[in-house]
Amino acid sequence: MQKLFRALLAGWGAKKIGGGKCGCIGTIVVFIILYWLLGFVFEIF
Repeated sequence: MQKLFRALLAGWGAKKIGGGKCGCIGTIVVFIILYWLLGFVFEIF
């Protein structure tokens, strides 16, 4: 459940940040970065 929530948050953030400006590759890169950063956040809580 934690990984699903993490993926949903990263997907939403990637759509907001890289959605229209960077294209498909930019959105994927932003998703990977956010997913990685959210991993650290969920380890703290």
